[in-house]
Parts: sequence; structure tokens; C-alpha cells
Amino acid sequence: MALTHGPRVDLHSHAGRCFLAGMPPDDPIAALLGGDGTAEAITAAAGAGLAAFALSTVADLGILGYTAEGGLCATREFAAGESHADNTRQLEGLRRIIDDLGIGVVRRASDIEEAHRAGSVAVLLACEGADFVEDDLARVEAAHMVGVRTIAPVHYAPNRFADLQTEPSTHGGLSAAGRALVGEMNRLGMIVDLAHATFQATSDALEVSTDPVMISHTHLRGPRGDHPRLIGVDHARVVADAGGLIGAWPSGVTSSTFDDYVDEVVRLIEAVGVDHVAIGTDLDANYQPVMTRHDQFALLAEALERRGCVSDEIDRILGGNALALVETVCG
Repeated sequence: MALTHGPRVDLHSHAGRCFLAGMPPDDPIAALLGGDGTAEAITAAAGAGLAAFALSTVADLGILGYTAEGGLCATREFAAGESHADNTRQLEGLRRIIDDLGIGVVRRASDIEEAHRAGSVAVLLACEGADFVEDDLARVEAAHMVGVRTIAPVHYAPNRFADLQTEPSTHGGLSAAGRALVGEMNRLGMIVDLAHATFQATSDALEVSTDPVMISHTHLRGPRGDHPRLIGVDHARVVADAGGLIGAWPSGVTSSTFDDYVDEVVRLIEAVGVDHVAIGTDLDANYQPVMTRHDQFALLAEALERRGCVSDEIDRILGGNALALVETVCG
């Protein structure tokens, strides 16, 4: 069957609880969360017609817990080497699953285009949190060699690289180590993901970065409420003005229904322009999600058309903009 639309790309997900990859099934965390379903998630994404989707490790997984309000936070400091060892476990587990399925890994834009033409899917390997790097930037290149093409400097654990949205500032934005991290990622051709980073850390990163960046999953503050994980219009625009992308986040933080989410996508388009909006589902690690399956990309396309978007705009939002960012940064 001939393709009737451009490639569909999810910039951020933990589909199948992929952070459990390589973890023994009797591990208490794996047992609590229902085990690793990454292989099934990859099959589902391919069946939903996605050309590429992110599978992201969680670098601070082992130390996360809940705040009194039910949000995530770090409950203790890392032991030396702990994050690196666990992130390595996740990446090695993911590569085994991907290789066993014969699925491609996104190293450059042509990998997404090839998957789209073939009716297949490719995996964009990501790391949420650079905690695993510790003080050894060589680990960034090691991750790149495995196939990682995007790293978020921070997640929920305060670290040496940048301030995060859900904790008090300790660096006043991006630290010297964070600037070195961004520089190394630029050198290697990796996308800097500023999800979870403060406005000041984002602004500092944009001063340093020679490439556009993304915020893979967030939304605008607005009439449906406020939360530290949301961003202001000025925050979104500095990323867009530098050629970057904002991944629209189908989270219960801003939306109670799928239609609410579509409204939020449109609001983001109005704020930064259609060329700077993408989709970051945060699948299988989202807060009260209103989009829970990759086959809902088709529903999102229909809903955006009803909101007045034309087919070329829909193609850009649902994958074309992500493809262009990968091409610009990764080749």
C-alpha cells in the first residue's frame, strides 16, 4: 500500500517500561511495575505505523521515590558508579531486544526515512538524565557508539550538570560541567534534550550549543493549571527561536481528556509556530496520560485536521519536524 503521509515520530517514550530491560524479572522494581514489555511495545509501534520512536533509559531510576504530593523525586544520593552501571544495564538490555527483533536504531535521519519507506520502525535511543556520565565525558561517546542520539542533562535527581524544574537551584542554570556536556554532545552529533531543565539552564545551554535543541516532553502553563514541569511561552520561544522543538506532552498535568490534549497542541502551535512542535508521549511513564498507545497518532492526525491544520502541517507536527532535527544534529 502506498504511503499517504510523512513519517510519524515519538520524540520521548519509555514504551513497554523499557527502563526495565535487562533487569531480572524477580527484581522487586520489575515485579512492582509488571516487567519489561519492550519487545511488545516495539511491535505495537510498528503496527501503529510509526517510523521511529524514542526508547529512553532512566539514569536515576534506582534512587527515585515519591514526594508527599505524589510527584517523583530522588530519595538519596547515588553510590559511586551506581547510575553508570544501571544505565549500562538498560542500554545493553535494549540493544539485545532491538537486535533480536531485527529493528533498526536511529543513527541519522536516513534511518527514519528508510523505516518509513519499508513500513517498519526504528528506535531512537535516549538517556533521561546524564547522571551516568558522572565526571567522565568519555561515557557520552561510549553511549553514542551504542546508538544513543539524545541525552537529557537532568531528570529528577539533582546532579552536577544543570538545575531541574522540580528542585531548588544549585547551579544558577547550567554548570561548567553542563556546558562541557553540551559541547561534547554537539561534537558527537547528539540532540540535547532540555526536558526537566529550568528556564535559566535552557537559556545557558542555548548560549553554548552550536546545534538546535529540544524539550522532548512538556507543555505550556495556562488556563488548565500550573506545575513545575510546565514551561512559559518565553521558555518555549527561546528554544523555537534557536531552531529547536517542543514535544507536546499528553500528560494529566495539563489535560483530562484526549481532546484537551489536542487543544494544548494547538495552543503550542500558536505560541511557537508549526515548525517547532513535535510529539513526546512519555508513554508508560507519564502522569495520568490521555494518550496511552501509539495507534492514537492516527486519532491525533484526525483531531488536528478538525482543528484546522492542513496535511503538511500535520505531517510536520507528527514527525517531519523531528526528522528535520535529527538530520540537522545527527546527519
